[in-house]
Amino acid sequence: MLKDIKLLLGIPEDETSLDAKLNLILMSTTSRLKALLGGLDPPAELNYIITDVAVIRFNKLGSEGLSSHSVEGESLSFSDDDFAGYRDDIRDYLDRQKEARKGKVRFL
Repeated sequence: MLKDIKLLLGIPEDETSLDAKLNLILMSTTSRLKALLGGLDPPAELNYIITDVAVIRFNKLGSEGLSSHSVEGESLSFSDDDFAGYRDDIRDYLDRQKEARKGKVRFL
């Protein structure tokens, strides 16, 4: 995933000065998604959420706690919840897991 994040951020793959910071962001994003999944390890099919949110968090560095910012006509606003846009995807995944756990009983 580190390679994908660097690609999205325009950081050359051989540039390693930000690797520690990016890995920390990846680790915390993965942990947060795990908490949102009720303790389940995030499956590979949800890796896009980790990648997207990690990029969002990297772009917010230095602006923590800021909800909006305006300079010379340019306005930026940040969501308090980086996972807000993925709540439906997370809920759908959890619903599928519940359905898969339901057992069937057959009487012969």
